[in-house]
Amino acid sequence: MNRRANRLLAALGAVLLVLPAVADNYLLSIVTLFLFFAYAGQAWNIMMGFAGQLSLGHSLYLGVGGYAAGALYFHFGIGPWAGLWLAIMICALSGAAIGALAFRYGVSGVYFTLLTIAFAEFTRVGFDHFAWVGGSGGMFLKVAERDQIDLLNLRGTPAMFYYVILGLAAAAFALSGWLLRSRAGYYWQAIRENEDAAQALGINTFHWKILAITISSAMTAIAGVFSAFYYGNLFPEQIFNMSRSIEIMLGPIIGGIGTLFGPILGAALLTLVAESTTEVVAALGWETPGIKQLIYGIVLFVVIVLLPHGVWPALARKLKVTK
Repeated sequence: MNRRANRLLAALGAVLLVLPAVADNYLLSIVTLFLFFAYAGQAWNIMMGFAGQLSLGHSLYLGVGGYAAGALYFHFGIGPWAGLWLAIMICALSGAAIGALAFRYGVSGVYFTLLTIAFAEFTRVGFDHFAWVGGSGGMFLKVAERDQIDLLNLRGTPAMFYYVILGLAAAAFALSGWLLRSRAGYYWQAIRENEDAAQALGINTFHWKILAITISSAMTAIAGVFSAFYYGNLFPEQIFNMSRSIEIMLGPIIGGIGTLFGPILGAALLTLVAESTTEVVAALGWETPGIKQLIYGIVLFVVIVLLPHGVWPALARKLKVTK
């Protein structure tokens, strides 16, 4: 990145680092939500933005990751940092298996997207009837005192959760930047732009697409573990729902698919829109179901029409920074 981009990144990092010292718990919860979607958006962006493989079923990895670590903690008292590795392993293998099934038999484009939805949906149905993890009634993790920090069990204050997700978001940004400029990143971009041409040049497209979905699903599993311990409960209808996949992908789409700052900016804009909508609806007394989804749709429509490549590429040109 050029100097302007580095200064912008340093300023953002400095603000986020000192925020808990001046913000109340409500503001921290909002920024925590923004950082969560920024992290999850980076994970999805590796698969779609870098490699061009559209998934609408990333809630699968979010849910499986959360349930894997949550069940170990609920039943056996095994902490989330140990459960995290199980979640990563299961989701990485699941992603690789789905990718192998699809890519080996030439399932691509919209059919691959439908396949990802199908796997997420029948997993949701399966967990709805999985009594060991609570079934449709949900699984509730043990609650600890919120004023005491227990980092080993991810139990503590809002500031603790804030710094955990800030670290994850920073790590995802750094990893995405490194991947984008690595050999894998260049191969992924070649596959995204023209897979047939990439294959003709000798690129093993099957191998590199499997790598993209494996990394993306493993990173999303980590988001699932954080979500499970942050909220303290898991419901199949919520965490496996396709709406969660859409929430994850909207940030990169609005911010700018295939860019580093796009998922961050998109997550910030969507969180701001969501919270503003909540405040306005509450103030006006409107109790209309689906109002947030309607506004999300309007925002997405406006961005697609006015900024088809996302907000960040246009803003980057104005600021004269690297996209």
